[in-house]
Amino acid sequence: MKTKTAKIIVPAVIITVTLLIIWFLKTNSPQSKRSGSPPKATVSVAVLDIKPQNYQVIVESYGTVKPRTQSLLVAQASGQIIKVSDEFREGGFFKKGDVLLKLDDRDHQAEVKSAQADLLAAEQRLLEEKARGQQAITDWKRLGGSDQASTLVLREPQLAAAEAEVLSAQATLEKANLDLERTEITAPYAGRILSRSVDLGQVVSENMQLATIYAIDSVEIRLPIKNRDLSFVNLPERYRDGEKNQAGSVVKFTSDLVGEQTWQGQLSRTEGAIDEGAQQLYAVAKINDPYKSAANNQYPIKIGQYIKAQITGKTVSNALIIPNSTIYQGTYVYIVEEGVLKRKDIQLTWQNATQAMVKTGLQANDRLVTTPLGQVSSGTQVSILGEDDTNKPKSRGASREGRGNRLSPEQLKEKAKELGVSVEELKKRRAAKQGDKQ
Repeated sequence: MKTKTAKIIVPAVIITVTLLIIWFLKTNSPQSKRSGSPPKATVSVAVLDIKPQNYQVIVESYGTVKPRTQSLLVAQASGQIIKVSDEFREGGFFKKGDVLLKLDDRDHQAEVKSAQADLLAAEQRLLEEKARGQQAITDWKRLGGSDQASTLVLREPQLAAAEAEVLSAQATLEKANLDLERTEITAPYAGRILSRSVDLGQVVSENMQLATIYAIDSVEIRLPIKNRDLSFVNLPERYRDGEKNQAGSVVKFTSDLVGEQTWQGQLSRTEGAIDEGAQQLYAVAKINDPYKSAANNQYPIKIGQYIKAQITGKTVSNALIIPNSTIYQGTYVYIVEEGVLKRKDIQLTWQNATQAMVKTGLQANDRLVTTPLGQVSSGTQVSILGEDDTNKPKSRGASREGRGNRLSPEQLKEKAKELGVSVEELKKRRAAKQGDKQ
């Protein structure tokens, strides 16, 4: 009997306990703290407010220094070099008319004297022929000649030959004097020695090259200009009728060959053809008086020296200028609109190594993202660095504990979602709570 009763009671107890457990679990289920949707990822970025400005275009180029006037100094007389100027050395300066070399002139002096003697003899023969002509006229009249005497009778051809001999002797003398004068080799202009080929004691002949010289009044630099930069540079063009379009742009030249060297120049002309290899136009700039001593240049400019050029171009009004670092793949940028990223395709009018001028795609007051971005897409929610901190309420007498309990912008957003209120409402509550603690 007891066994039968136990078989009935035990299952009933188990069922009862099971039901009680199920009821307890249902009535005490854990509450999940869920918000409407998971929080979106937020990227912190720095922005640049784009403002129109008057922008001075600076076009960068480069080139090597070349003489504006370069010549070969050649001998116009022959002889041995007996004297050399102290400045007849590579790099030596000279003035117009300075005697650079002097040749042995004794042979030329002898030629001058010989030519003088020949001239005197020719003049003597001319006088004699004139006397013979006068005598022929007198004899013709004494013999009673009624008709006009012929030219042969009057010795007119002989007189003309004597006059020709005098002219030839004069020319020979002038040539001998000129050769004697050319034994002193003088500078045709103020310049400098680039290289020399002869020295003291050497015998030279006519048309022998003595040195390469160049003028020092100015030097030229051939500058390549990119096609996209041509419209921003004042190019000095010349026309067939002689009219000149405009003055060339000012150019600043720099070099670090010997310290920091600077020169001021100007575009003087453009070449008449496009370079076939580079498909670029070359402009020629000129530096006047480059060898004048200056405080900022310890050493004068050198022929063949490589220098950089900054050409002062035109001023563009209302230009939108952005850093090159904000441009992706050369075609688009990111801006911030209403707290999200937005991709903008752009076209550029002009660009240098650091900045670019926008033609289309951006407008004034757009907020350009300057922070380098990785794999992001348009529409990503962002926060602007420096702005969230300025919007936080500040309590002048805030306690150390209160300052330690401040939340970051991300934490504020998460807290507001948990409480089901807006971020602004949460800020107000925290501010009021902080005031009560004070």
